[in-house]
Amino acid sequence: MTLEELNVFVTTQANVGMEAYYWWCTALMVIIHVGFLMYEVGATRMPNAVSSGVKNLLAFAFMIPTFWLFGWWIYLAFPGGFIPIDLEGYGAPWNVSMGPMLSDQATGVFWAAFTLFACTTASIFSGSVIERIRISAFTFLAVVLGSVVWILGASWGWHPDGWLVTRFGFHDAAAAGCVHTIAGLFAFGVLLNLGPRVGKYNEDGTMNELEGHSLVLSFVGLLTLIVGFFGFLGGCLIWGGADLGGWTNIYGAPATLSSFVFNTLMGLSGGMIGAFWWSRGNPFWMMSGGLAGIFICASGLDIWYPGFAFLLGIVAGIVIIPANDFLHNTFKIDDCVGAVSIHGVCGILGMLVVGLFAAGYPAAGDIPPSSFTGQLISAVVMALVGFVPGYGISAIMKAGGWLRVPDSVQKAGIDKAELGLQAYHN
Repeated sequence: MTLEELNVFVTTQANVGMEAYYWWCTALMVIIHVGFLMYEVGATRMPNAVSSGVKNLLAFAFMIPTFWLFGWWIYLAFPGGFIPIDLEGYGAPWNVSMGPMLSDQATGVFWAAFTLFACTTASIFSGSVIERIRISAFTFLAVVLGSVVWILGASWGWHPDGWLVTRFGFHDAAAAGCVHTIAGLFAFGVLLNLGPRVGKYNEDGTMNELEGHSLVLSFVGLLTLIVGFFGFLGGCLIWGGADLGGWTNIYGAPATLSSFVFNTLMGLSGGMIGAFWWSRGNPFWMMSGGLAGIFICASGLDIWYPGFAFLLGIVAGIVIIPANDFLHNTFKIDDCVGAVSIHGVCGILGMLVVGLFAAGYPAAGDIPPSSFTGQLISAVVMALVGFVPGYGISAIMKAGGWLRVPDSVQKAGIDKAELGLQAYHN
């Protein structure tokens, strides 16, 4: 074998290994949706349990073809803003790159990973609106969020040529901004128009706790979510090849699986401890705090010292409960699982923490180093990318009577009224 033939062989094997890596990352990300389904069904009262599961499944099913039709193209075509760059249709379904005979051993598995990121944004949104949103309305909003809104934000801030990256040095290695903040703020916009569940608020404005029917199912779902997020976070790394020293983050800067696993586990544990302490032993918030601990670390997951990630996790676990109370008391929303606080608030904090504690971190190529100003501007953009369409589109749907089920249906239970089913039988 000649040296040239050996180089071709080594490159081919590396590409095959990369292809297999993202294949299994995608498979693990499917587990996220198993977790979200169990988590949300458990947090739902029994007469609505089936409908909560059905809308999760429908969002997953509709996201895949719509992300193939236009979602992947949006990511590749709009890094400069609202005007698409000329990519000769790369990423569009009629382009040869989106067919079965791919020669680059990358496009299909990258599309699949990004599709599952899109499904994750829909599942984040899903839990906040259970028990009173129309299934068809949720499915439409989920497609808007997953196949249009989040991926536009990702094109701006999670693409090496994105304008937030090239102008402001935006650093968001594991998608605290473009996934969690956008999904959390999209949910917030919808919640303002959707209104609370019947019985959530009394006439004097005081709030009632409407507990789900199975706390144990929610526990299992939350822990399953964490398993799935290892696929999500692994998919945030790019194999750059030997020339770039192996793994890189999404922007092309050196990164390692070791940094990701150190900081994921440390943030998780810190969040669980912080939330358990602040809530005085509430196990639901303890597990939610574990997720929040991962999300607050996500923007800098590639660079944090593990001990610092643990401290960030504790902060996230403490913050989510008063943040959730503030949002409910101030805006009278009904966020059934605390998604706006856990994903939105901690996503924003995660972006800002990079600006505070990792300013000047060198990035790849000609990308400016991170700064607090750049992270702040980018956080505002990500929040608006989520909130504006979430609020605007749901306001139109509300005016047309398409957003919320009638209160009589809600009282009877969506399962029997709309689906003719019930979750459990005697």
